[in-house]
Amino acid sequence: MREYLDLVERVLTNGTLKKNRTGVDTLSCFAEHYSVDLSKGFPLLTTKKVNFNAMLHEVLWYLSGEDHIRNLREHTKIWNAWADENGNLDSAYGRYWRRYPSAEINPETGQYEVVEVDQIGKIVHLLKTDPNSRRMVVIAWEPGNAFESKLPACHYTFAFNVLEGRLNCHLTQRSGDIALGIPFNLAAYALLTEILAQEGNLRLGRFSHTIVDAHIYVNHVDGLKEQLKRTPKPLPKIEIAQKPWDQLRFEDFRLSGYESYDPIKFQVAV
Repeated sequence: MREYLDLVERVLTNGTLKKNRTGVDTLSCFAEHYSVDLSKGFPLLTTKKVNFNAMLHEVLWYLSGEDHIRNLREHTKIWNAWADENGNLDSAYGRYWRRYPSAEINPETGQYEVVEVDQIGKIVHLLKTDPNSRRMVVIAWEPGNAFESKLPACHYTFAFNVLEGRLNCHLTQRSGDIALGIPFNLAAYALLTEILAQEGNLRLGRFSHTIVDAHIYVNHVDGLKEQLKRTPKPLPKIEIAQKPWDQLRFEDFRLSGYESYDPIKFQVAV
């Protein structure tokens, strides 16, 4: 994908050396952005092999609303480093996507009571009843949690927009590891957009991505330079079973036509 390689090249060229909590320095740029047309194919990188199965399990985990990794870790180790010894993850995305803590006044007592908001469920409802709405926003950042969590949400808010019958998604991310994280984020939110487009009987539009601190770890530079030498291959396609979004399972997805170069090993900075 040329859009991704252009992002890599910009940060390698313009990035400023910056220290961070991991102890591994980064080349960092502020407010990088790219956009891809989802109608042209599923944006799974071809200039290196991306683990589609792990990404799919992660997205389904988000949609489940679980706040632990006890089921997820049977399929991928993505979140193992940030969960506690019992597999609990206090900043789990699905917890906030499906069960965001909010407050409303009880009309009988006049007192505020904590309620849980299914943000994805509300988005689906708007897509079907008011697709022109400009309020289709999901957040995964809850301040009381975020300032105490071992790893608060990186991709912390996203919004959907319907234009000319096409579903578009914009993701805002506070921090983005370009070598390891961004390829997964791109594929995950493209998949989520496809799921919801099918649910709302909409065509695919664009995925737009803003990264506040877009960074390359210094020990990832050589691998990314190797990736820049590779010519992108045609994008694959994905088929999703005709089932309600909250009933989809791993076996309901089929990736076809995915050809890629060999994987490139990048060390995770924890």
